Amino acid sequence: MPIADQVNRDMTEAMKAKQVDRLNALRMVKTALKLRETELTGPMDDAEAMKVLQKLVNQRHDAAEQYRAAGRIDRADKEEEEARLIQSYLPVPPTNEEILAAIEAAVAESGASSIKEMGVVIKLARQKLEGKPIDGKLLSDQVKARLG
Repeated sequence: MPIADQVNRDMTEAMKAKQVDRLNALRMVKTALKLRETELTGPMDDAEAMKVLQKLVNQRHDAAEQYRAAGRIDRADKEEEEARLIQSYLPVPPTNEEILAAIEAAVAESGASSIKEMGVVIKLARQKLEGKPIDGKLLSDQVKARLG
């Protein structure tokens, strides 16, 4: 079932169950998906929907960090709960071991030996982890640690 259809179905369930917070988060997800669909020339596929959802998850994590820094723990918890809900529509992220294996394979394939070749390694590692949501900062930090 396409992600957009799954979100619509879950919205209906949340309405029936009177789950206000879940319903509000799903409405936000649906709005983001519809907005992206209007920007595209054709219909939106699941790969594009996953990009939108990953962006929403990253936004929620950033907002939670800012709320925690400002001492607004209640708001930070709400943002993290929304991030978990959105994350449930994404495939399981790669494990740390899978990321490290992809980085090692990318280093071997490219022959990279210095931090200057970090971009090439990141690009190859992303290709090896295709179809899985990847935290770009985590990948970048691990590539730096490997090459640095």
